[in-house]
Amino acid sequence: MAQKPNASMSSESEAMASTASTSTDVPEQRDEAASKLVDRFSLWSGVAGLVPVPVVDVLAVGGLQLQMLRRLSQIYDVEFSENRGKALIAALAGCMIPATSGMGAASALKAIPIVNILAAGFVMPVLSAGATYAIGKAFVQHFESGGTLLDFNPPDYREFVKAQKEMWETRVRGRSTSSTTATSSP
Repeated sequence: MAQKPNASMSSESEAMASTASTSTDVPEQRDEAASKLVDRFSLWSGVAGLVPVPVVDVLAVGGLQLQMLRRLSQIYDVEFSENRGKALIAALAGCMIPATSGMGAASALKAIPIVNILAAGFVMPVLSAGATYAIGKAFVQHFESGGTLLDFNPPDYREFVKAQKEMWETRVRGRSTSSTTATSSP
């Protein structure tokens, strides 16, 4: 039997909603929330890269990137349009041709027996997470500078995306080195 929510439950949820909307009013808090959001969606994109079915993994990563863009738009109070968001993510991904073509190739390799284990387990998750991280950081920088989805120009962020990709690769290498050191220590 379903219970009716009581007045205290609804007032608690209203209080949480108002706290959430005001918690990103301070620029430092907003930037921290956006950075955590990008990190979280990057990890989820890496997980989506583990989907063993070719093309489905790329669609899952694209959906996560679109959701990340929607949430970043909310944090920065930027009007969000799903069609515009899809177009911008595709255009920005086009600026990162080596990474995005690598994702497509890694996804296609999942159809080949034996090779699919390497593509599914190692290549696709890293490429998916890295591309999502770079795209997220590019939009954070754009929104921080007062930009909107309407005035976003992907080629302007080509160098920024390359730098973010390198930063992601450094983070991944650092984590694998520290985990290897931690496991090999007595």
